[in-house]
Amino acid sequence: MQIRIDTKTKKEAKKVFEAFGLDLSTAVKMMLKQAIFTKRIPFEIKDENGFSVKFRDELDKAIKDAESSSESYQSTEELFKALAR
Repeated sequence: MQIRIDTKTKKEAKKVFEAFGLDLSTAVKMMLKQAIFTKRIPFEIKDENGFSVKFRDELDKAIKDAESSSESYQSTEELFKALAR
């Protein structure tokens, strides 16, 4: 199997796996075997902020729901007055 990957990514990955006592070949084999065993990607895919795809979708939905809310307040004082009613 041949995989095309840029030098920087390869070097960074090599450092990570070496810290666990693994070479790149062994790490890739482990990932592939785990994918076969579990029938899924053997790690959670996250964005640059560390959010999973599912969490990011839920967060986006919550933001849209909040933006379309029927009530908004210009200050915390207004909010507290509304909550006291």
